[in-house]
Amino acid sequence: MTDSDGAHRNSAHSSGIERAAEVQLSTTYGEFCAVGYLDLDRGDEQIALVYGDIEGDGALTRVHSECLTGDAFGSRHCECGDQLSAALRAIVSEGRGVLVYLQGHEGRGIGLLAKLRAMRLQSEGMDTVEANLALGLPADARDYRVAAEMLHDLGVRSVRLLSNNPLKREALLRHGIKVSEQVPLLIPPREENLSYLVTKRERLGHHLPHLDQAPLGHTADGS
Repeated sequence: MTDSDGAHRNSAHSSGIERAAEVQLSTTYGEFCAVGYLDLDRGDEQIALVYGDIEGDGALTRVHSECLTGDAFGSRHCECGDQLSAALRAIVSEGRGVLVYLQGHEGRGIGLLAKLRAMRLQSEGMDTVEANLALGLPADARDYRVAAEMLHDLGVRSVRLLSNNPLKREALLRHGIKVSEQVPLLIPPREENLSYLVTKRERLGHHLPHLDQAPLGHTADGS
């Protein structure tokens, strides 16, 4: 699909975003329509990967926070890259869905350089929340307004949300996107990220029941 096809075009978009381009994108997972947006409030460039007919209710949806180290470099410190791949595969298998990829969310919203500094503190024994706070930054600074506006523009009324994070669900609800179901996106933990995942469960409220079957001898502080 090219910009002239206009299959996902909606001239009555939200005032906070501007649809800038759309094009057919061939990936290793399948053929998506890539829809690009400009966040008029922050200036960030955003993208949604659309698969099939998503208008209406119940579209399988992943709202994915940018993670350069995990998504591009395959870092084992987190599960982000694996979640991105798993979400795209699930959407294609479902036959319809959308992945909203949010730039400006690096390090739960603190930015790339601060994230690297926080990772250094984690290597010295802090957990991911303690590291952010030690830098004088929020534990989670992300905002999901633009994701909701993109979904509204794409004609999505309600979603089946691929996420373990209850805050994403709450944020979409606040911005007028109904969540008919929260679908777990559970990635088997690695030795390198188990303590990080435990911290996400214990301190950030992520629903990660599969960690109960993880190898013993690891705790949120890495001991």
